[in-house]
Amino acid sequence: MGMLCAVSFVRNGQLHYADPGDLRPEVGDHVLVPTDRGPVTAQVVWAAEYSSEDTEGFPRLLGPATAEDLAATERQRAAKARALVASRRLIREHGLPMKVLAVDPQPAADKTVIYYSSPETVDFRSLLRDLSATLGTRIELLQLSARDSVRVSGAIGSCGLDTCCSTFLRDYEPVTLAMARDQDLPANPLRISGACGRLMCCLKYEHPLYQDFKATTPAVGEKVDSPAGPGTVVAHSVPADSVVLKLAADGSTQVCSRASVCSARKAYDSRQS
Repeated sequence: MGMLCAVSFVRNGQLHYADPGDLRPEVGDHVLVPTDRGPVTAQVVWAAEYSSEDTEGFPRLLGPATAEDLAATERQRAAKARALVASRRLIREHGLPMKVLAVDPQPAADKTVIYYSSPETVDFRSLLRDLSATLGTRIELLQLSARDSVRVSGAIGSCGLDTCCSTFLRDYEPVTLAMARDQDLPANPLRISGACGRLMCCLKYEHPLYQDFKATTPAVGEKVDSPAGPGTVVAHSVPADSVVLKLAADGSTQVCSRASVCSARKAYDSRQS
C-alpha cells in the first residue's frame, strides 16, 4: 500500500501513474517525472491519494517543476509545432499517402521521431532527405497501427467521451465477438467498433461484470419468487444490477433487483431474520 497520483505529459493526454514520494501535489500542479530520456514536466490530473494496490515499480516524482523547467517545456512544444508543420507540408508536396500523428524532437539524441499512419507501404526515402535538411536533424519515421493512431492523436468514442486508449488505458488486451454476445450487444461492426475501427476496448474490461452477473443470477426463462410475487425472468439489466420479470399473477412486467430474486441472498436474509 502506498500513495499514487496521475499525471499527463500533454493536455488531455493519456494518464500516467506515479509515486508522489514526499510531495503532495494538487490537481493542476506541474511536477518532474523521471523517464528514460531524463526528467520531463507533467501536470497532475489526479491528486495524490492512498492506494490499496502495490505501488512498487511506479516512477517517483522528482519534485515540483520550476519556471526554468516550464520554459524548457514551452521550447520543446514550439519545436514540436515547427516539426509538425514542416512534415505535413513536405508530405503534401511529395504526394505521399501518409498522415502525421505526432512528432517527438529529441535534441539529446540529435534526432526527431515522426509517427504516422498509412493504408499502404510508402517509399519515403526522398521525404527523409527533405525532412532532415529542413529540420536540421536526423529523422526517424515510425508507422503506427490503427489502435495506436487513435491513442496518440485522441478521439471521441461512441459514448461521447474521450477514448479509453487516449486517456487511462495503459495496455491493449484481446477483444472478441464472444464478449459482445455475452453483453447482449448486436454483432454490427458499426455498433461495437471504436474510433480505430477495431472492437471497442471497453468490451474487455466490462466483460467480467457480465460474467459474474450471469453466473449468480437466474437465467432468462427461469421461474423465481420476488417481492412482487412469483414470475419468470424475461431479461437482465447488468448496469442496473436488476432483472425484468413477467409476473404470473397478471402477466405484467416488473423490474426487481438481482439480490431480491437470487436464492443465495434470500437464504442469507432468512438466516438474519
